[in-house]
Amino acid sequence: MKHILVVVDMQNDFIDGALGTEEAQNIVTAAADKIRNFQGDIYGTLDTHGEDYLETQEGKNLPVAHCIYGEDGWALNGEILQALAETKAEVHDFCKKGAFGSRELGDVLAEACSTEDCRIELIGLCTDICVISNAMILKSVLPEAEIMIDAKCCAGVTPESHANALEAMKACQIKIQE
Repeated sequence: MKHILVVVDMQNDFIDGALGTEEAQNIVTAAADKIRNFQGDIYGTLDTHGEDYLETQEGKNLPVAHCIYGEDGWALNGEILQALAETKAEVHDFCKKGAFGSRELGDVLAEACSTEDCRIELIGLCTDICVISNAMILKSVLPEAEIMIDAKCCAGVTPESHANALEAMKACQIKIQE
């Protein structure tokens, strides 16, 4: 069985930048430890917007410019980068995504899992927006894969929305590691 870890949007703007929260800051070390000790393949996503972000539908609904390509807030958190450099896992290119979920990630993992069973674990930010969106895409593309969320390595916009997202994913047969 192939083991895959998906690191969702562990970028500066979601941790201590434009949309950062204390909850996001509190999971960084746990997420870095998971990456550092993971055995398998690591994939990930990078929320990626342009200078026109505020003119997009997302920008009109969330008028906080964030993860603008090339800016410091777009970059992966330093502790996460260090963990990726230290892991013995095979680290693949991260998918840039302009929406909550990544169709590209779904396609890449469908190909990676085409010849053997996969266990896919997701960690990252934000549980209630991008983690749940990517988990649902993966569940749709790979209905027989075991999809898991490590709740200790995720944070939502609020603790309540984090808990609600975990319950929603559980209802869709995504396993939650508490």
